[in-house]
Amino acid sequence: MEFVKVGYITNTHGIKGDLKVYPLTDNPNRFEDDIDFYLDDEKIKVRIIKSRLYRGLVYIKLEGFNNINEVLKFKGKYIYIKEEDRMELPEDTYYISDLIGMEIINDSKVVGYIKDVLINSKNDIYLCESKNKKEFMIPAVKEFVKEIDLKNKKVYVELIEGML
Repeated sequence: MEFVKVGYITNTHGIKGDLKVYPLTDNPNRFEDDIDFYLDDEKIKVRIIKSRLYRGLVYIKLEGFNNINEVLKFKGKYIYIKEEDRMELPEDTYYISDLIGMEIINDSKVVGYIKDVLINSKNDIYLCESKNKKEFMIPAVKEFVKEIDLKNKKVYVELIEGML
């Protein structure tokens, strides 16, 4: 079973066992969904019974945890969901975790792979690494990215001179 990180627990909040979470998702309302969440690397199954968004952080209450001493151990840990519980994305939109590691194909040749995705206000930028370990960037726009084949983990691009 595959899991996806959706939040990072930054601290406790109050004495009744609430947690302060930095969301690792574009949709912080995700924590209101009626699904199972998992904590820590041990994937401790929990239910979120209350959540609210305040100043970019999500404050959550877990079922069965009623005081600060019970949740202190979760500080600095990640919150996960099952991959199958990820939200459906609009067409031509991809999860960053799906893009990382994909091969970059230019003129039928593998020129590298996606190392990370940088989020920008105008468009995302693929941070890539070539076979000889040099980094290069590709703006995630149709002028450069021609096709994304999730099944075969390949991104077909048309690069201009000087990008590599």
